[in-house]
Amino acid sequence: MSLFEPGPEDESRAAPDAPLAARMRPRTPEEFVGQEHFFGPGKLLRRMLDADRLASVIFYGPPGTGKTALAHVIARKTQARFVFLNAAAAGVAQVREALVQAKERRRAGQRTVLFVDELHRFNKAQQDVLLPDVEEGVVLLIGATTHNPFFTVTSALVSRSQIFEFHPLAADDIKTLLRRALADEERGLGAHKVDLAEDALDHLAELSDGDARRALNALDLGVLTTPPGPDGVIHYSLQVAEDSIQRKAVVYDHDEDAHYDAASAFIKSMRGSDPDAAIYWMAKMLEAGEDPRFIARRIVICAAEDVGNAHPQALVIANAALQIAEFVGMPEARIPLAQAVTYIATCPKSNAAYLAIDKAMQDVREGRTLEVPADLRDAHYPGAKRLGHGEGYQYAHEGEGHFVEQDYIPEERTYYEPTDQGYEKQIKERLDEWKKRKREKKSPGDSPA
Repeated sequence: MSLFEPGPEDESRAAPDAPLAARMRPRTPEEFVGQEHFFGPGKLLRRMLDADRLASVIFYGPPGTGKTALAHVIARKTQARFVFLNAAAAGVAQVREALVQAKERRRAGQRTVLFVDELHRFNKAQQDVLLPDVEEGVVLLIGATTHNPFFTVTSALVSRSQIFEFHPLAADDIKTLLRRALADEERGLGAHKVDLAEDALDHLAELSDGDARRALNALDLGVLTTPPGPDGVIHYSLQVAEDSIQRKAVVYDHDEDAHYDAASAFIKSMRGSDPDAAIYWMAKMLEAGEDPRFIARRIVICAAEDVGNAHPQALVIANAALQIAEFVGMPEARIPLAQAVTYIATCPKSNAAYLAIDKAMQDVREGRTLEVPADLRDAHYPGAKRLGHGEGYQYAHEGEGHFVEQDYIPEERTYYEPTDQGYEKQIKERLDEWKKRKREKKSPGDSPA
C-alpha cells in the first residue's frame, strides 16, 4: 500500500462517505478559517506561502483547529506532492522510504510536503532520521502535534523548524464553517434541504469548544439521522444539536503545558483575589480528571505564599481542605476545595513571609556564614558553661510584655517586612515597637529627657 495520498490536484477530493470535516477541508488560503495571528493577510506564514519561501514548520495546538487542513492548503499552493505519515503507526522504515521517494521526486523537479501527524509520538531515533533531509530541503516538513513541541520534539528538529501555535477557533469562525458546509453541494450538505435553527447553530459553536472537526461532524450526524418533515425539510433544531454533539471533552494533558498553564492560572487567580476565576480553573482541572491532591497542594502553597500572616487562618483552612480531600475523595472533595479556594482568594494578601525566607536563604548561600552568638548557644550539656555558652541569655518571658531587648543575630538583618494588610498590620505595629525599644536600650543618651 502506498504511503502517499493523491497529488495536489486531487487531494481535496475526499471520498463521498468520508466525514464532513474531511470533505470540507479548505482548498485555498482564502478558504482557510481562523489562525489570523499567523495566517491572516500580511501575517508571517501567509507571507512565507505567498513568496514561496516556506521552511519546515511545526503546527502545535488543540484538535480541530486546522493543522491538517492548512497542511493540505500549503501542498496545493506549492504544487508539492503531499505525503502523510501518522507518527503513532509509522516506523523508521516508513520514514526512510518516504525520504527516498522524496529524493527521487526532487530529481524530477517536484517538491514534497511531508506531513507528520502526531509528531510528538516519534521517538528520538525517528526524529533524527528526518534531520538531514529537512536541513537539505529534500522535504518540506509539516509536523502537527497537540503537545508543546518544546517538551516533546527534539531540540535539533525544533531549531530547524518554525513553530506556529494554533488557537481554538472563535464561535463566529465555527459558524462560518457550518454555514459553508450547509451551502456546499459538491462536498458538503447542500444537496439536503436543511433548516438550521439559530439556537442550534449557537449550541454547536459553543459546545465544540473551538474544534471545527467536532462541530462539522455533529452537523453531519444530525442532518443524516434526522428525517425530513412533511415539507421535505430537515429541521435541525436545538434538540438535534444537543443530541448530536453531546458532552464535550476537556482538552488537557497531565504532564505538559496544558496542565501547568491551568495550574498557573488557578494560582494567579487566587493571588489576584478573583474567586470566580479561581473556581473556574479548578473546575476545568477537576473535570479533566486532575488529581484533587495536586490542586489541594497548590491551595496550601498559595495560602502560605500569598496570604501569609495577613490572615494566618488561611493556611489552616487550606490544610484542612487538603486532609479532607484525601479522606473523602471525589466527587465530594470538590466542596471543601471550593471553600478553601474562595476563602483564600478573598483574604487580604501578603507575600512578606515568602520574601523573607528567600532573602535569608540567598544570604546563607552567598554571604559570609554567621556564627551563633555565645549567649544563644546550647548550654544544657556538662561543660557548656565553661565555654561561655548561654552566658548573658535573657529569658523573654521575664521581660515587659514578654519581650527583652536582646540581639538574636550577630549582625543587624531585616528579612521579614510585614505589610499593612489584614492581621499583618498588627504584627508590623508590634515589631516596630520592639525595634524601638532595642534602639533606645542601645542608645540611651539619644532618648528624649
